[in-house]
Amino acid sequence: MTPNTRGALFMVLSMCAFAAEDAFLKYAFQNVPRGLAFTLFGVVATAICATLSLRAGERVFPPEFRSRGLLTRSAIELVGRLFYTLSLAFVSLSLTSVILQATPLVVTLGAALFFGEKVGPRRWIAMLIGFAGVLLILRPAPGMFEPLVILPVIGMLGFAGRDLATRASPPHVTGRQLGTLGFLVVTAAGLVIWAFDPRLPDAVPAAAWGAILIAGAVGTIAYNALTVAMRSGEVSVVAPFRDTRLLVALVLAFVFFAERPDWITLAGGALIVASGLYTLARSRRQTR
Repeated sequence: MTPNTRGALFMVLSMCAFAAEDAFLKYAFQNVPRGLAFTLFGVVATAICATLSLRAGERVFPPEFRSRGLLTRSAIELVGRLFYTLSLAFVSLSLTSVILQATPLVVTLGAALFFGEKVGPRRWIAMLIGFAGVLLILRPAPGMFEPLVILPVIGMLGFAGRDLATRASPPHVTGRQLGTLGFLVVTAAGLVIWAFDPRLPDAVPAAAWGAILIAGAVGTIAYNALTVAMRSGEVSVVAPFRDTRLLVALVLAFVFFAERPDWITLAGGALIVASGLYTLARSRRQTR
């Protein structure tokens, strides 16, 4: 298995897990204030990652956490988490999702600028075709532009910066340790959000608490898989497979919410899959 294939597979696994995490959190948000649920989610996921590190004989908080690179990564991720959550609150979900799906393009551009990766015109065209598939699925209307569009843009840039910083992080810092650091940032973001809406629910169904626990477990898988993906192969090959998150979300909507995608949505999904497969096949051909 080539590094690019390994990175692509782990990116797909990560996006599947992130989509499942979103579904469980969405259910929890129906019964628990967003800030409180997000904080508890961060605490659960941090505890899981820390426990896995202890079982592996690793330091939960290695000295590298205080390095300039990982402190910068944490600050960038905090910005991404906060502004993405704010965009979900104040900007339409469709517009937020469209902007978030530009992350692979920004990550690939960053890889070319900062890591010296060579990205040929065919890969750029394949990524643009995949993004066209995203637009087909979400179909943003011409009048959807809002002044608050800066919120999801900053959130998207924060996530892209986090991914690039993961690529540049010390290789001996494991995915479990990076997960502990990342979910501590999630907990901090949740506390900031909760501070603006410090409500405590009167009664919460047991299923909501269970959803938060499961979201924490699934989120741990997603975060570790993302770390492996960003450390494997070429970023310009691996990053486009982020778009599979939309496809998994469509499947979950079909299975659990009885939503039936139309032919335009299916066509958009086909473009996303085709662009990712072409990018991977192109990289394998060049490797040979």
